[in-house]
Amino acid sequence: MIAKLLVQNTLFVVGMGALLFAASGTLHWPGAWTYLVASAVIGPATGLWLARTDPGLLAERMRFTAREDQPRDDKWFMLMFVAVAVLWFVTMGLDRRFGGGIAGVPLIVAGLAMYLLSTVLVMWVFRTNSFASPVVKVQAERHHQVIATGPYALVRHPMYASIMLFFVGVPLMLGSWWGLAFAPLFFLMFAFRTRIEERTLAAGLPGYADYAARVRYRLVPGLW
Repeated sequence: MIAKLLVQNTLFVVGMGALLFAASGTLHWPGAWTYLVASAVIGPATGLWLARTDPGLLAERMRFTAREDQPRDDKWFMLMFVAVAVLWFVTMGLDRRFGGGIAGVPLIVAGLAMYLLSTVLVMWVFRTNSFASPVVKVQAERHHQVIATGPYALVRHPMYASIMLFFVGVPLMLGSWWGLAFAPLFFLMFAFRTRIEERTLAAGLPGYADYAARVRYRLVPGLW
């Protein structure tokens, strides 16, 4: 499983680099290199930590393919999300090609700090919720149950809230205002997915409807 983790992360980093540098037409992009090196370190480090603390969750998260028990709406969402993410990287590359995508050290550091904070919060989610699958489904085979502690006591979908910091931090690191303009779109996509997830869990996971009634906010405490 560790070998598979390293291969997946390497392919992911290489793929992101190919999109960014092909679209930008240059390798002279300090922000992009900072992001790729950080991803090459953070991905395996998080995976190795998860392999030690919750190998079952790591195995579940490494299965990226669609599942038979995954709602059709979520399968379509995943395809759309991948398409938008690819467009996001290409857009940031094009921004660099046409004179943008230039970040000084303070902006790179700020973006990297948001990336790291996003990672720490996601690890908190993993530590709290052993059922944090990358696809929407009720994991009966893993004795799925409602999680209401830790970040789940604040919002119903702390994973999405945490990842939003990533989608703001990366464009800052790359100095791409075009990339930052995608942040509201990603937020709307996650908001849409919360509907799919909550409908699925309320229908198939005992106690989830009561939990949703107790925890009012979906993504942003005090707002929504």
